[in-house]
Amino acid sequence: MFTALFTFLGSTVMRLALGHIFDFVTKWQDSKNELAHMQMQGQLDAAQHARNLEAIKVQADLGVKVIEAQTESHVTSAEADAFVEAVKATGQKTGIVWVDVWNGIIRPLLASVCIALWIRAMGQQGWVLTEWDKQLMSMALGIFVGGRIHATGR
Repeated sequence: MFTALFTFLGSTVMRLALGHIFDFVTKWQDSKNELAHMQMQGQLDAAQHARNLEAIKVQADLGVKVIEAQTESHVTSAEADAFVEAVKATGQKTGIVWVDVWNGIIRPLLASVCIALWIRAMGQQGWVLTEWDKQLMSMALGIFVGGRIHATGR
């Protein structure tokens, strides 16, 4: 009877002790899993944050590039408008006789001297057009021919 009582109490105590041990191990394992889950979530959040920062940086860079392109476009447009106005102004009369005569003489005279010097230089280099000569010809045609076309409206 004593062995039966001892076995009964021993098995009850053993079951109770094992239950507490198993509960402790289960809770320890759960907290370990929870910690791993939190660390993994932290890494995922950090990666998401890095992606968001990169996306914001790319959007900001694109915004800056759009602004730069718009600015460049406005500057180019302003330069073109200023060139057109300068070409228009070359033929306008001031109303002061001696100034208008001077303007009527000086530009053709300077243009003639420059053309004569350029033709002389071309003759000295064997009538071979350099890149500078081509650019000079393009500019002259743009000013005189383009200015006439714009002034006459044709």
